Amino acid sequence: MKLNSIGLDTEKTKALADDLNHLLANFQIYYQNLRGIHWNIKGKAFFDLHVKFEELYTDANTKVDEIAERILTLGATPLHTFEDYSAKAQVPVGKNISKDDLAVRLIVDSLSELLKIERDLLEKAGDASDEGTNSMMSDFITEQEKTVWMMKAWLSETV
Repeated sequence: MKLNSIGLDTEKTKALADDLNHLLANFQIYYQNLRGIHWNIKGKAFFDLHVKFEELYTDANTKVDEIAERILTLGATPLHTFEDYSAKAQVPVGKNISKDDLAVRLIVDSLSELLKIERDLLEKAGDASDEGTNSMMSDFITEQEKTVWMMKAWLSETV
């Protein structure tokens, strides 16, 4: 087994970097969705949701940077074109969404998809003894589970 300069198996880190690029692509679509619903939201919930969507896209932007930097730390190159993001992403794309319940549903659906990817990465990072990626995924999952719960409560649904 060959180790890289941070003490991780090079084959396992390459696979993790590929999976992180998949997460990055999905996060970029999620981020764009949040920007779109922030700009286009209408209705009686406008003031509350406009602020909440800005909070979420600011957080997503930070996470995009963290994911890209983790990919670099593992010795790979982060994806950086919308062509790559569109080809790899599974998060639903929201277009021209201005209705509050559709916007919140898009967030729930997007986070549900991100959580699947992150849980898979969490398991693989554990198998590779990659505490850096493991910790990042654990933190993301904790925050996003809470956001899903809050959004589903807004929709008058249970988790």
